Amino acid sequence: MTRSMIIGTGSCLPERVMTNADLEKMVDTSDSWITSRTGIRTRRIAGAGEETSRLGTAAAREALAMAGVSAAELGLIIVCSITPDLVMPSCACLVQKELGALNAFAFDLNAACSGFVYGLDVADKYIRADPEIKILVIGAENLSARVNWQDRSTCVLFGDGAGAAVLSGTDQDRGLLASRLYSDGRLWKLLSLGGAPSRNPDLDIIGNHEAVIKMAGPDVFKNAVRSMESAVRRLLDDQDVDIGAIRMLIPHQANIRILKSLAERLELPFDKVYTTIQKYGNTSAASVPVALDEANRGGALHRDDLLLFAVFGGGFTWGAALVRW
Repeated sequence: MTRSMIIGTGSCLPERVMTNADLEKMVDTSDSWITSRTGIRTRRIAGAGEETSRLGTAAAREALAMAGVSAAELGLIIVCSITPDLVMPSCACLVQKELGALNAFAFDLNAACSGFVYGLDVADKYIRADPEIKILVIGAENLSARVNWQDRSTCVLFGDGAGAAVLSGTDQDRGLLASRLYSDGRLWKLLSLGGAPSRNPDLDIIGNHEAVIKMAGPDVFKNAVRSMESAVRRLLDDQDVDIGAIRMLIPHQANIRILKSLAERLELPFDKVYTTIQKYGNTSAASVPVALDEANRGGALHRDDLLLFAVFGGGFTWGAALVRW
């Protein structure tokens, strides 16, 4: 049976580092308040020349180099993002242009913070249909362009960055073993990002007056922990895998308290949870691939390790994926 296997990873983070001390000068907050509630100490903030597509392209180049795959060999590019450079063309088309990947078709995928795992699932289905295709999946965000810098409940959380993975078909018992994806649009108002106001007043959405992230933090917290736990348990039950067999959990990096609560509910030792939240903050769709690349390049991953991805984002969207490295 053909599976999809990650054969290369890459990441790109903006140069500018914003500390909690920097935020103290901008909004009514403190380093101790941010650290105790979120675990975040620093985050990266994009500057000139670091648009979402450019961060994604840089991460893609690293992933392609590790995989030993040329841009011309790609058959598909998926960019997972809620902060593309433009509404049209897609961020994926801009990445395709920069890479010169003219043999690939390209599209964006919007599943908020769950985007990268959604992207892996989509790529896996294309590979099962065409085992020869090579696919680039990117999670890239510039959330600093979409936060209200006077809202201390949100502006302290988010950062910018991009991560990427190259996937190829394999007949080995490795790669993406299974995934489970979910969504619930009824709860969209608890975590949303507005768009440009409608030019047709009859279609204007009440409350969509500025394109910034709005979040009901406590409600999101409860739903995130509960939903990710459920997705993980159902996935492991489907695959007849015990939580003790998991070598590493690479979750969406939303909040250190969410990660600790998830690990506790799963009865997974926290030293098996890979975290980057303290350095990069919440980078939405970029958080899992950035963490994956860091773990990969740091020598933390070994052949046949069982890896678990767990994600939750606006929509609501959530899910889990099981990978044998």
